[in-house]
Amino acid sequence: MPEGGSRLRIRVPADFVLARDACSYGYFLLAPSLWRPAERALRTILDLEGGPVRVRISQPEAPDGKPHPRWGRCAGQALGVVCSRRLTRGEQRDLRRLVTRMLRLDETSQTIGGFHRVDPRWRRCGRGRLFRSPTLFEDIVKTVTSCNIQWPGTVRMNIQLCEVLGREGAFPRPERIARARASTLRGRCRVGYRDRRLIDLARLFVRGEIDEAWLRNPANSDEEVFRFLKTLPGVGPYAAANIMQLLGRYAFLPLDTESVRHGRAVLGLGGSDAQVMRRVERHFARFGEHAFRSYWFELWRFYERKAGPSETWEPREVGASFTASNLGS
Repeated sequence: MPEGGSRLRIRVPADFVLARDACSYGYFLLAPSLWRPAERALRTILDLEGGPVRVRISQPEAPDGKPHPRWGRCAGQALGVVCSRRLTRGEQRDLRRLVTRMLRLDETSQTIGGFHRVDPRWRRCGRGRLFRSPTLFEDIVKTVTSCNIQWPGTVRMNIQLCEVLGREGAFPRPERIARARASTLRGRCRVGYRDRRLIDLARLFVRGEIDEAWLRNPANSDEEVFRFLKTLPGVGPYAAANIMQLLGRYAFLPLDTESVRHGRAVLGLGGSDAQVMRRVERHFARFGEHAFRSYWFELWRFYERKAGPSETWEPREVGASFTASNLGS
């Protein structure tokens, strides 16, 4: 990271731990985000008003060296953000807003405590927040690129979107995808049948027809929001349920083949795939508005038992060229 760039401190809730809460959902592995295990830092590229900026986010230990009794010496410590260039005051405000959304810093310790009261299995480790993208547009695109494909394909698509259509490796803005040709998305970004859908989706954002404030407004019911999301290009029931949790609405479950595997292998459920899905949904319904959190952290625990703690996961080889050329050393 070049010297002379802006340096910011961002306050966090008292229970926030960067390594745990950033490495909590698969999108932390998708371009332009990159978790560096050796330095325990999150790197990304944000497209701000004055142009893209490379960002490094870390969390120091408490200066007195006293660890939190459960979550260690970093818990609650303000984040240190190092930027590749000087930011204007407006850009600094935008960066804080984007980082807050990405790391869900607007979910208070009281909110996470409410989840732990409903499902106390996660109280000791402190899990509760789930990583997401800096913008709703990026979240929806990443959801669409994760449907009907294995994970390495999703990784490749997002790398190509950033390299082909993003400014200096940042995630492309809606305006850029809205102007793109379907042949570019299909041929160079390798999105397959999603090409036209992504263009139509981007145009909805450009025209202001997707309003995140309305989608997050608690005055609008989950059912209303879910119905609206299913009208979007490329968004079916699974994608809509996943976007719900990315909006902070955790009562719905995005059910797929992983849900069936989990139902059979972990919960001991039997029957056809459709029956197992329904039983998985009923099993987690008891967690109410926190159902997705409970469901996801069970899945995440399964993945970590296979691959080790997520904060130790190294970037996959498929992303090596992107991370080396765009995110700096």
